Amino acid sequence: MKTIFKDTLTSILATLVLGLVLCGLYPLIVYGAGQLFFPHQANGSLIEPTKGKIVGSEWLGQNFTSVKYFHPRPSAAGTGYDALASGGTNLGPTSQKLMDAVKAAVAQYRTENNLPSDALVPADAVTSSGSGLDPHISVKNAQLQAARVAKARSLSAGDVAAAIAKATDGRSLGIFGEPGVNVLKLNLDLDGRP
Repeated sequence: MKTIFKDTLTSILATLVLGLVLCGLYPLIVYGAGQLFFPHQANGSLIEPTKGKIVGSEWLGQNFTSVKYFHPRPSAAGTGYDALASGGTNLGPTSQKLMDAVKAAVAQYRTENNLPSDALVPADAVTSSGSGLDPHISVKNAQLQAARVAKARSLSAGDVAAAIAKATDGRSLGIFGEPGVNVLKLNLDLDGRP
């Protein structure tokens, strides 16, 4: 009987100590370290071009449809770019619905960017990401949209190319993944030009 009582008491104390450490102390240490060493990232990487006016996060895509803006990757999250309903289409490569949607998106992309009917279209321009919230497009996608945006904004091709280069994030740790263009940063940069 004494061993049952002792084991029960030991289990209760271990649960309380681990609960306090793992549910209280550890989260406080991580939160404090984040606020101390990475405050911008820990608070959502929010973009605030005008003090007090938050326009978005570096890590969440937004829908831009005007011809004067670079368009993001398509989204299947809720009604589009809905962080509460993050997710992809869940359609597989043999899905006729997916093939039809991609064909329609390719035709629309070529039309809106004034491309020839046989122009290769980057996959990220016509398919959604797994989260539906991807803030980046490929450099090739941005380059194909550049002429449309330059014309709509009456900017030179060189000015738009410089803005694309400025908004391009390199590979992770210099070796992983491909460079990507942050659409929100790019469009904000272009909005800030005279």
